[in-house]
Formats: sequence, C-alpha cells, structure tokens
Amino acid sequence: MKLETDKMLARKDGPIGWMIYNNPARHNAMSLEMQEGIVQILESFRTDPEVRVVVIRGAGEQAFVSGADISEFESRRATAATRRRYDEAGARAGAAMSRLEVPLIAMIHGFCLGGGLATAMRADLRIASEDAVFGIPAARLGLGYGFGGVKGLVDLVGPAFAAEILLSARRFSANEALDMGLLNRVVPNDELEKTVRELALQIASNAPLTVRAAKAAIREAMKDREKRDLERVERLVRDCFESEDYVEGRRAFMEKRTPEFRGR
Repeated sequence: MKLETDKMLARKDGPIGWMIYNNPARHNAMSLEMQEGIVQILESFRTDPEVRVVVIRGAGEQAFVSGADISEFESRRATAATRRRYDEAGARAGAAMSRLEVPLIAMIHGFCLGGGLATAMRADLRIASEDAVFGIPAARLGLGYGFGGVKGLVDLVGPAFAAEILLSARRFSANEALDMGLLNRVVPNDELEKTVRELALQIASNAPLTVRAAKAAIREAMKDREKRDLERVERLVRDCFESEDYVEGRRAFMEKRTPEFRGR
C-alpha cells in the first residue's frame, strides 16, 4: 500500500491485512505521522472485502511499539494547541481501530510500552513472544494518563493489576502479562509469526458474517449497559441466518466437507 509516510507499512497476504510500525531505529516509537498513517491503512482494510483479519506488528527484532516518540514532545506536545493536535491524531487512529469490523490481532515481540500497550489493548487478540516486555511508564515521565486508557486497562485486567501497572510504572514480563489477562497466549520467539499467521488464517476461514457479529457483541458487552447498541447486534445475528454462508455451512456439515464462505 502506498502511504504518505515510510514509518508505516501495509500489505495484504491473502485474507490477512498486515499493518507494520516501521521505525525500528527508535524501537518503533509512535510519531504523529505514524498515527496519521494508521488511519489510512485501516480505512483501506476496512473497506476491502478480501481482508478478513488484520494483524499489527512492529518492524525489526526489538519492539512491537515502545511508546510515543518522546523526541517529538518538545515540538508537538509542549503547548495546549500542539498537545490538542497530537491527541486528536491519536484519537483518530484509535477510532479507526474501533471501526474495524474484522478481527484485529496484535503480534507482540520485544518492547510493548506506554502507547504501544494502549495500541495492543485495542486489538481483539494479543499473542506475544517470550521476550516481550510490557509497561506504562507515565508515572516516571510526569504524563497524565487519560480516563479512557485507564478504563480500558481496568476492563482488561481488573482494578488491582491496573493499579500495579500504572502506579509502579515498572516493566512486566510476557508471562506476568499473561497471568494478568493482558495476553491470550505466549509462545517461543521463533514461533510467534507462525502462530499468529495460523490463527489469522483459521479465523479467516470461518464465516465472515458470524465473526463480525461475534466481535460486535463482545464490544457491546464491554460498554456500560445504557450505551449498548443491542439492536445492531441483533441485526448482525439476523444477517447470519439470512445469508448464503448459513446455507453453505449447513450443506458442508452434512456433506462432511470444508465450507467455502463468501461473506454474503
């Protein structure tokens, strides 16, 4: 995919869309231009019917995303106006992730810190290698950590672990993160990409409308009761039963063959 920045990369591999944070010299620290590139990539994947799952990862061997690019703070987060632009770019990137209807998998190796952890938390599934390191160092930098990020962390790991992560500002190993509930799985370093690819292909082989409905229901379940859009979930479930894929799934089961789902 042609982008306006070389700090983000995107490509399609069959039904998998890959989004790669490409700033390995700075451990894939997140810059403003990278935030803006995320929106372009995910909007392209969102509107592409061939993409059934998206994987996000960092370039190089050292990091998923090591956090925000602190070298930009003096020029881009020093005043109220520049902070607002920076924060708005981050909000647009987060919104692009939220609009994605296909599953989003975070493939995590090396450093996954600060904004990198916030990015990984927006994924539906998080698979990490044994060398992955996690943490939110805001308390060591004097940064304020917004309510949205805190709530997302509490929803994922509970208030006790969220407090330890935020108040200690220390780094946690992959196995500690797994025990907290931050991760779905930890695998050996040399098996990470293979494991993620196999999982992505397994998801992509399932009925796309069913996967979409399940993801939507999970997201609504995480919201406050009064903010849930249950009508949309019901509509998506109804779409499944009225689809050609439902017919194909039943026939494939009776004929003892692998179904060929088309997302309609």
